[in-house]
Amino acid sequence: MPRNKLSAILFDFDGTLTKPGLLNFAEIRAALRCPPNETILEYISSLPDEPRKEANRILEGFEMTAACEATPNRGAEELIEFLRSRRIPFGIITRNRLSMVLRSLENFPGIRPDDFSVILSRDDIFAPKPDPEGIRVAAAKMGVPVEEVLVVGDFRYDIQAGERAGATTVLLTNGDPLDQAGCSPDFRLADLDELRPLVRRLFPLDAGKVPNDLLEAVLGDIRSADPTVLVPPGIGQDAAALLFPAGEEVLILKSDPITFATGEQGFYAVVVNANDVVTMGAIPRWFLATLLLPAGSTAEQAGDEIRQLHRVCADFGVTLVGGHTEVTPAVNQPVMVGCLAGTAKRETLLRKEDASEGDVLLLTKAVAVEATALLAREFGLELAALGVSQQQLQRCRRFLFEPGISVVPEGRIAIENRLAVAMHDVTEGGLATALEELSRASGRRIRLLANRIPVFADTKQLCGLIGLEPLGLIGSGSLLIVCRADRAEELQGRIRESGIQVTAIGEMREPGYGIEAMDEAGQPLSWPHFEVDEIARAKAAIEAALANRL
Repeated sequence: MPRNKLSAILFDFDGTLTKPGLLNFAEIRAALRCPPNETILEYISSLPDEPRKEANRILEGFEMTAACEATPNRGAEELIEFLRSRRIPFGIITRNRLSMVLRSLENFPGIRPDDFSVILSRDDIFAPKPDPEGIRVAAAKMGVPVEEVLVVGDFRYDIQAGERAGATTVLLTNGDPLDQAGCSPDFRLADLDELRPLVRRLFPLDAGKVPNDLLEAVLGDIRSADPTVLVPPGIGQDAAALLFPAGEEVLILKSDPITFATGEQGFYAVVVNANDVVTMGAIPRWFLATLLLPAGSTAEQAGDEIRQLHRVCADFGVTLVGGHTEVTPAVNQPVMVGCLAGTAKRETLLRKEDASEGDVLLLTKAVAVEATALLAREFGLELAALGVSQQQLQRCRRFLFEPGISVVPEGRIAIENRLAVAMHDVTEGGLATALEELSRASGRRIRLLANRIPVFADTKQLCGLIGLEPLGLIGSGSLLIVCRADRAEELQGRIRESGIQVTAIGEMREPGYGIEAMDEAGQPLSWPHFEVDEIARAKAAIEAALANRL
């Protein structure tokens, strides 16, 4: 599978950097009496000493004749100059001898041996292609991980060696449409001129905006049928122009950054912003993103982020309408800042201060949904050492999507049926902090039936194992809904019909601030307060749990 960031290129020589056709392998085989089912070098190595020396002499005669006649392949000199200007390390790996490579390069006016970071030939002590050892040796000599090497060759051995080493591969067809049997390159190019655009996509960019042509290739894949978007994202478009939906009067705006390294940045950016918009009684509609990538990032990495963002927006019925993308040394990991806009009718706008005494307080799903996923994703090895099964870890990792950290589905049910008075999503600090925030924003005390608060079994087990309190763990995916007492059953029924768990956990009380926790019999219970999210203690808590098992 091709990667979205590469650091070095390893070329085959004959037929790749040189024009093909100078070595007539059928004639060489005939001269060596090499059986058709054996490769030439492997056949020679199997011969006794004296016949092997003679076979090598014959082979080198053919190779030297070809070397003396060698000329640069189409686009080779221009490509090498381009790579030099970009300071991209590149090398050669060949089944030929080093002397033949050096003699060939004498015919290349624009290419010198010292342009190459490494030249490996059959004079070096490792098995020839398709064995992957030479690819790994070359990567080490160039100082890059083999996974960040692009192997370019015109024969299946080049591709097979690259694949087996874990590199990304390019088959150069030299205009020959016939497939090379036995290999599956990541890319198939007709000539070296086609390699330059690929390099621009996959190799690190200079600091600054992503070049327009590379960004345009990504934006060209983003099409929207949203009739409210009058000016969509595009090169040269300074801003988006949007048409207010008919009957909508209120614009809701929300912005949140995603600053932690994750392969799901686009997902998080859309979800956390959409969650806050829907709690206001609005329909999330338009998303803008500023994507800042660290030095050394590639256009393909930027493209992957944008494409993922577009897919997630589409999943949530949101339109990606613009933003900004650049590479900057100001960050050391990708940062995505999202801004989401939603619309609402004036009469459906939800304000927390509209809550009244006696309103019922509902909680969807259960507490610490997001934390459960984070613990399994970030501390899988440690939790496994504490006895958590791989099956359970995988299930917990999926909490990000099932039951999920989005509250948009249940929020929209409440909005569309006009059954909610106010809503508040649970985030950092968990349910305990979210209830404090709701009390503060509504100006009312909250009476809480603490023993009704749902905790998923997986969450309870992980927290019990390492000593974290679920009530104080980051809890995106849970939505607090305030509704009139006479509409509570109807709202709960509609939410449950959609397959989402919902529980009545308390009620809004008299004006003031604070949480009154009690049991079903009305006996008061202590209620925790968290200065910081419990997830901040996770690493130390897990280390302590591991130490106690020794």
